Amino acid sequence: MKAVYALIVVVALVAVGIAGGASAALRGPLGIFIPYAACAILLAGICMRVWRWAATPVPFRIPTTCGQQKSLAWIRHSSLESPATGMEAASRLGLEVLLFRSLFRNTRYELAEGRAVFGDSKLLWLGAMAFHWSMLMILLRHLRLFVEPVPAFVLLLQRIDGFFQIGTPELYLSDVAFTAGLLYLLWRRFANPMVRYISQVTDYLALFLLLGVGLTGILMRHVDKVDVAGIKQFALGLVTFSPVIPKSIGALFFAHLLLVSALAAYFPFSKLMHVAGVFLSPTRNLANNNRMVRHINPWNYPVKKHTYAEWEAEYRDKLIAADIPMETPDVRAAHTN
Repeated sequence: MKAVYALIVVVALVAVGIAGGASAALRGPLGIFIPYAACAILLAGICMRVWRWAATPVPFRIPTTCGQQKSLAWIRHSSLESPATGMEAASRLGLEVLLFRSLFRNTRYELAEGRAVFGDSKLLWLGAMAFHWSMLMILLRHLRLFVEPVPAFVLLLQRIDGFFQIGTPELYLSDVAFTAGLLYLLWRRFANPMVRYISQVTDYLALFLLLGVGLTGILMRHVDKVDVAGIKQFALGLVTFSPVIPKSIGALFFAHLLLVSALAAYFPFSKLMHVAGVFLSPTRNLANNNRMVRHINPWNYPVKKHTYAEWEAEYRDKLIAADIPMETPDVRAAHTN
């Protein structure tokens, strides 16, 4: 039912977008007001969460390590598993961001004949890589709608993406990989009982929103052909704060735009914010140099100390009465002797 609720929300957004795109009175709010509001929420939400993470004190070095820490010169340390310098920590973080290194080493746990069996889980890594890298390619390709003249690297990426020239217009490999990666991640949440148990409505909502954005984009390109020139005119008007909605833009585009706006507004408050959170994670961005550098908590406040000698002096009479031995000599007993 959690997936059904999320699917209903996405289907409702598509229906509202198509109905609004077909209505002259609703094209303005759908095409101008909602995208601007979504962008404002996106920017404000990201700044708010990043500021909150950056302002959170990290008094101790807590990097995640699973390798030999740097110690003696003749003991080889693991520069990626236990980085000792900022550059090594940055290298590990870069591999994590670009290649999902920890996910590549992920293992799955299963019970087979009453025994715990561990195995690799490379399909999850492959699906995540296909989805994230294709989404980056799609975002970069969309720059051609918002910039004039179009940068040379965008045209180069577009040629590489449509290298195989499948169909007319050509089928982009990033569209196929994006859809396939999302379908695998969605199937995994249904097929794996443990993942299904911990999945929430918000997890399905993010996947369905992304899938809806991708499918409506593919439909606009290959089925219900849209006026690309009109869409570019509209996009340039949005970024220059002089929006104009050409009449040649079809209703399906407004469904696509509404899904993108909903995803943008939802982004800062969802798990999708890991795209920024990974850079501020102290378990990843800190060097494990505790043996070389003494780290003092800068947020420490002066604490009134009460030493054992002071405690013993305070309760000396009671300790003597109870015949409890003390570390410091009894002054009165020494004076009597």
